Order: sequence, then structure tokens, then C-alpha cells
Amino acid sequence: MEVCYQLPVLPLDRPVPKHVLSRRGAISFSSSSSLFGAPDPRQLSQRRGAISYDSSDQTALYIRMLARLGCGSPSSDPERRVHRLLSFQRYLHSSRLLRGVPQQIPLHILDEDYTGQARCMLEKVGNWNFDIFLFDRLTNGNSLITLTFHLLNQYGLVELFQLDMVKLWRFLVMVQEDYHSNNPYHNAVHAADVTQAMYCYMQEPMLARSLTSYDILLGLLAAATHDLDHPGVNQPFLIKTDHYLATLYRNTSVLENHHWKSAVGLLRETGLFSHLPAEDRLSMERELGSLILATDISRQNDYLSRFRLHLNQENLCLSNASHRHFILQMALKCADICNPCRPWELSKQWSEKVTEEFFKQGDIEKKHKLEVSPVCNRENNTVGNIQIGFMTYVAEPLFAEWARFSDTRLSQTMLGHMGLNKASWGGLQQEQTTVSEEAEPSTAGTDAEDGAARRNDNTATATGGTSSKEIPQGSRES
Repeated sequence: MEVCYQLPVLPLDRPVPKHVLSRRGAISFSSSSSLFGAPDPRQLSQRRGAISYDSSDQTALYIRMLARLGCGSPSSDPERRVHRLLSFQRYLHSSRLLRGVPQQIPLHILDEDYTGQARCMLEKVGNWNFDIFLFDRLTNGNSLITLTFHLLNQYGLVELFQLDMVKLWRFLVMVQEDYHSNNPYHNAVHAADVTQAMYCYMQEPMLARSLTSYDILLGLLAAATHDLDHPGVNQPFLIKTDHYLATLYRNTSVLENHHWKSAVGLLRETGLFSHLPAEDRLSMERELGSLILATDISRQNDYLSRFRLHLNQENLCLSNASHRHFILQMALKCADICNPCRPWELSKQWSEKVTEEFFKQGDIEKKHKLEVSPVCNRENNTVGNIQIGFMTYVAEPLFAEWARFSDTRLSQTMLGHMGLNKASWGGLQQEQTTVSEEAEPSTAGTDAEDGAARRNDNTATATGGTSSKEIPQGSRES
């Protein structure tokens, strides 16, 4: 008997079991994967979605064929082949049977206290102090699914766009699982955080009065998918290792193009908008891509210059669809890098996570004897100096212009937090410097003794005598 419609209306009622969220495919940079050039075909055969490139068809680069055709490698186990032929609900049920795990009591019954706390948090989802880390724990690691569904439902978009509940749930589950949980920063929690920030910006008076339901739907989907399948390394790394994605997108907005096309692949695989006319679906996919591509940090100055020009000329008209779309681009850019604008307790956690991801890339580069990328060397960088530089040259210019556009309490709060956070990192840097200087006298004393001994050696040698103290080579720190 088909049981596809037994999925809950609200994700909070039934958090997705952890084993269901195990990723079925990802970009990998492990020592066993192909680092230089295209990935091992055996690894590609295990991915849920294969990448297809046809220069004459820019709207169909990603074909999620493996999930539907069951055409895995000969080494695929029977369990994996069976899963590809099952509906989503049957997959949930069969995964327990095939793995020998008995049917479990629904998690929402066991975690009622946590569910209640998560519901309370959602009542304040528009608060800038929203703690996404706590929310992720309260939702059993399903913050992106739960938050995105809640916002879509709160805006009435599920009913307005006649979205099938099962398709929507399946889409959100697949989006969350296509984020790499082993990435310290670019993971599903970051996507949830960006989605929550995007909601805060869309609630600002100027946008709330102007955005259409279609704009809001695009904004939320773009925020949720903007870093989909992020490998945890940056574009220069992909280019210098001759990764197939860099070749595919000709070294231009490589990651952002991949995020966009991955999102399109999931939309098509789940058929979330299959009930809409084909022209409308293609238009939605293009505009989704336009928003995601705007998050390319290498194009920051282009967008900022255009934004500044509009503000100087005072010619932004939010009744104009193209102007609204541009403001959505700027809002997503702000949401993507808003960590320095959060309260210190949250901002510090994000700063440490993104820095650790940088350092992990640097470790990979060292391992493979590649030039270590800027800010990726853990030996000569600190969280503080990286964050101060980022705030000074990237975040502050962007949020200053956003405050000109939307001079509200939220904008001033963000600028205030960023100023305090920058000062806090500066204070921590100074403390570290002071500690280092306090440790130097003993070293300085040793150096003085070594210098005196060396002078004695030179004197003794000049007079034909011998040194009373020999200094071993390499004993002094450089």
C-alpha cells in the first residue's frame, strides 16, 4: 500500500532521522580522490546526480539520472540499487529494514521538550539575535529543513504556489543532505543562518512593502541553496588543481555556478514546480541563478559600485521588477557575509568555523606541495587578523551602503555589532601580542648570553686561545 502522504505538515513534528540524511554524493578532496583533473569515474558512479555539459543547452547542465535509473557501478550494493527504485517514503521505511534496524518510535515523541523549544524560537525567527546553533540542536540537526519550511508556510507560499507537500519535503531534505556536514563553515547550518538573515532583510519596511510573493519565494530558495554541495575549498584551489568544475565553468564563478545548477537539478528531480508552465519554470531557474551568482565574492566590487551609483542618483524604484531583483541580490550578499554583524557570541563561533575551513584547505595544499592560499596558512594567521581584514575591506563597505538604502534599527544594529566585534578581535590580538612579549625576556636573556659567548669565542680565537663555551649549531631559534 502506498503511504507517501504520511509525511507531516510541519518538519518540527518529525525530525528527519540522521541515517536518512547521510549524503549520497559529494565533491571530495580526500587523499583517495583524484586531486588533479577529473574525479575517479568509480566515484562519480556513486553520486546521486551526474554532471552533464552541453554548450548548446545552458539550462540543462545537471541531470540527476542515477537516482531514477538505478544505473550505478557494478560494485553498487543491492541496498543502494533498491533505494533508487523506491519512492521517498518507501526509502525511509526500507532503509531501516535493509539495515536490520527495527522500526523506531518517532523522534518527535521522544524529543517533545526540544520540539517545544524549537517552536518557541520560530516565534521569534525575525529577531537578529536568533541563535541558529541552538535551533539546529533543538531540531535534531534539521535546522535548514525546519526553518525554510516554516518561512515558506508563514508567507503562505505553499498554498499560493500550490506546492505539493511531499515534493516540498523531499526537496528540502535533499537540499540539506547535499550540504557537506564535515565542512566547518559551508554546511547546512550556514545555509539556515543565511536563510534566517534573508528573512530579516525581507521584513525591512522598504522591502516588505514592495516584494511580491514570487520575489519572496525566490529569495528564500536562493538563500537555502546558495552554497549547495560546497566542497569546503575556494575557487582558486579548484582552478590550480585543474578540477573538472573549473573546466566546466571556464574558471568563472565556479562554485556559484555549481551551487545554482545543483539547485536546479534538485528542483527538477523532485518536480517541485512541475505543475507550472515550462516557460515559468525556466524563468524561475534563471532568476534563481542570478541571485546565487551574486554571492561570488570576487565580483563584490562590481555589485557594490552599482549599488552605490543607484543610491547616489536616488533612482532605485522598487515597483520596477529588475530593481527589486537587484535589491534581492544585494540582500543575499549581505545575508551571506552577515556573521561579523551578529552578536559577539554568535559571530565569534562563525569566525572560528570559517577560519578552520581556511586552514583545512591550507593543510591540503601543504600535503600536496601546492602554494598555500592567502589566509589559509595556520602557522602565520590568526582568527583575529583574518576577521579584522575581512570586516575592514569586505563587510564594512557593503553594510555601510545597505544602511544608506535601508536606514533602520536593524541596519544600525548590524553596524554597531560589527564595530564591537572588530574591537573585540583587536583586543584579543593585543592580548596575544602582550603574552608573546612577556615571554620574550627569557629568550632575550638567552640570546644575550649566546652573543657574549660568541664574542668571547672571537676574542679567544684572535689571541690564539680556546673558547670556554661552545655553542651547538642550530640551537638558537630563528
